[in-house]
Amino acid sequence: MKRTHGFTLVEMIITIVLVGIVGAILTLQIKPALQSYQSVARRANLVNQADTAIKRMVTDVRSAVPNSLNMTATPAGICMEMVPTVAGGRYRVEPDTTNPDASRAYDPGATDKVFDVLTALPNVARGDIVVIGNQSTDDLYKTRSNMAPIKAMTAPDASIGVVRVELETSAPFSARDDGARFVVVPQNQQVVGYLCAGGNGRLAGGDGKGTLLRTVRKLTDPGQCPTAGTPAVVASKVADCGFVYRESEGATQQSGYLQLRLGLANGDESVTLTAGAHVENVP
Repeated sequence: MKRTHGFTLVEMIITIVLVGIVGAILTLQIKPALQSYQSVARRANLVNQADTAIKRMVTDVRSAVPNSLNMTATPAGICMEMVPTVAGGRYRVEPDTTNPDASRAYDPGATDKVFDVLTALPNVARGDIVVIGNQSTDDLYKTRSNMAPIKAMTAPDASIGVVRVELETSAPFSARDDGARFVVVPQNQQVVGYLCAGGNGRLAGGDGKGTLLRTVRKLTDPGQCPTAGTPAVVASKVADCGFVYRESEGATQQSGYLQLRLGLANGDESVTLTAGAHVENVP
């Protein structure tokens, strides 16, 4: 008769105890490493979100129409709006000396609103808006006397210009730009805004309670940074959000300085980034 080999109850208990001790030791060693890894991942994600959001805002600001940056306190939060551009260039201010009848110079008092452009206009289409000589936010958001939508663009003789622009409206522009400059505003994104919605601070779990939104509206639409519809979320879990803009005075009044502050929080991890941007307000 063969003897059956196996584990005794005592051996099994000892094995279970040893495995438990080893598991507890491994847990004590691995748990902090896992927690540290998760914390680093959360922090890196917050830094990436904040950095991307600030860079996007600065990019929009630097491509905006001069003197279009506008700060407003709304019931939904702090609103920063601007009028973006997709192109720009210089227009002809005097007829071509060798072919004056064929060339078309810009005339603030003309009624046909056709003029030659001395630079190419990529990414510009019918309905986009030409802005000339903008001096203040009121020119854009209230009177709108220095802009007109594009009706058509043609290619004149290469010797007198690159593009001939025909505008929809016959109302004259209010002024001529000293540098013969103009910019073009896209018809589908006439006013872009950034809204610090939800306020600053944290929720009970440690996450930021606010949201940074990017809004779009037309120049004729009332209200700043509208929240109707579905504004794009630029950053979530916002714990601190603020914009400060100061225009220079005196001889340097055609420049300004914008300071952006964005703080994000996720649980016990948080990050706050600040950035500054010089704003060129030469029309």
